Amino acid sequence: MRVLDTAALLHWPVERCRGGIVAFSQQEELLRVDEQRSMLMESASLNWQVPLEPALRRAREIASETGDLPRLSEVDLEVLALAIDQNLPLVTDDYRMKNVARKAGIPVEGVLTKGGKKQWKWILRCIGCRAEEDVPSNAKQSKKDDVKICDRCGSPMKLKRG
Repeated sequence: MRVLDTAALLHWPVERCRGGIVAFSQQEELLRVDEQRSMLMESASLNWQVPLEPALRRAREIASETGDLPRLSEVDLEVLALAIDQNLPLVTDDYRMKNVARKAGIPVEGVLTKGGKKQWKWILRCIGCRAEEDVPSNAKQSKKDDVKICDRCGSPMKLKRG
């Protein structure tokens, strides 16, 4: 058994997905990306689950430690929480999810890629004064927006590998 990210649901043959553990929140994501594939996945006998709150907190905590939290979606965190809570391999091509899973000691398997085998930690760096700091646990989650504004000069702070 393994936990499947949405990339596996989109790209793997139905038979390969059969019996995989997935988060209920992935249904909406799958429907939004590919409605036909979503209907096809209904025949895959997937094990749809909602992660427990302690597992979600743990996933957030680990993502905060690695600095990946600002760029992970709620769906990403739920999928990670399922893998962490059940100590099952995670199937994903998302480098940030792989990074968090590795930090949690969870085996990772790619969907279409093999890259991203190194563990890393993200930091915040100001684009103005170049000040650096750890990513706070309450960092804003967004795929594109600035994580925060620099306390020293007021410029945006960007995520950089530390």
